[in-house]
This record gives sequence, C-alpha cells and structure tokens, in this order.
Amino acid sequence: MFGNAAPEPPKHSVVAYQANIDGGSRGNPGPAAYGVVIRDGRGEVVARLKKYIGLNTNNVAEYFGLIAALDYAQTHGVRALRVESDSELLVKQMRGQYKVKSAELKPLFERAKKMAQVLESFRIEHVYREQNREADALVNLALDETGRGGASAAPAARESAMRFVGRCRGGRLELAEPVELPDGTEVEVLVRVKK
Repeated sequence: MFGNAAPEPPKHSVVAYQANIDGGSRGNPGPAAYGVVIRDGRGEVVARLKKYIGLNTNNVAEYFGLIAALDYAQTHGVRALRVESDSELLVKQMRGQYKVKSAELKPLFERAKKMAQVLESFRIEHVYREQNREADALVNLALDETGRGGASAAPAARESAMRFVGRCRGGRLELAEPVELPDGTEVEVLVRVKK
C-alpha cells in the first residue's frame, strides 16, 4: 500500500495498582498504626502492610499509611496508583480542597505530595469505612500485636497518652520536667534511643 502513512505505534496504557489505606489511634493521640492493602491491575492482593508508629494522632497515622503505599509503588516500579481512604481530611488535603494547617501534618503532606508527583498517574478517592475493612483490620492487628492497643484491657480501664522527654543519668530515667500523676496510675515507658 503505497501512499499510506505508517501506522502509529500502539499507546501503552499504564496499569494502575490500587491501595486501600487506613490509620488509627486508640486515644487520639495514643498508640497508633497504619494498614495498607495493595492490589495489582488484576485486583490480586500483592501486599499487606501494617506498622505500629508509636503515640500519634489518627491523622498522622493516615498519612503514614499513604506514604507507605507510595513508597511501595516507588520501590516496586508501580507507575500508576489509585488510593482509597476513609479519611475525608487526608483525601481533601491531597486534592487541594483543604489547606493543611496542622504543623505535625505539613511535613507528611509535603512528602506524600512529592512522592505522588513522581508517578505517571495518581488518584486518591474517599471511600466509606465499610469499603476499607481490610486496611482497618490491619491497623487493629498492628496495635494488638504490640500490646499497646488496650483492646484486651478490662472495660473499666481508661488509657490516655502523654509524652514526656527525659534522659538517663547513672542508669536512672530523669524527666526533663516534673510530672504529677494521680496515685495508682500505671505508666508504660517506651524508650527511644537517640544518638
């Protein structure tokens, strides 16, 4: 066939992976964790991620879940990612519909934005909690596994989280500021070594 233009090469469509993300905190702030379920283009689960992240708010945990999903995409060569989250705040902030006013969320938001921009295609959508059950279950599993979730505590027990800074001197923990607590208060100490 003379005179016909050469056919255009077929355009390769990028197969989108789907990540359902969730973050939660028991106490808000309190013991916090995230859960992520990642499916490939065929809908097959390729990863289930969960992690306890210490004492944080649920919004911080939600962002940690998003960053974990984006990190998975980058390290596994995923070029298109569709994220589903039941956090309306996170979704609207990532879409630019809400401003990020919280000082603790700003660096997480900026990191997530930069990571998302590397992808050829990124979409984030709000879903109802019922549609996010698997990711929510991973959050609870991460909290239960660490023993910091309070789920098995007696119903009368109440948990609240406070953060104190201290140093070890002579093998003893000394708090930077004096702390007054009611008699009989049980305290769990989580030590993070900073060098």
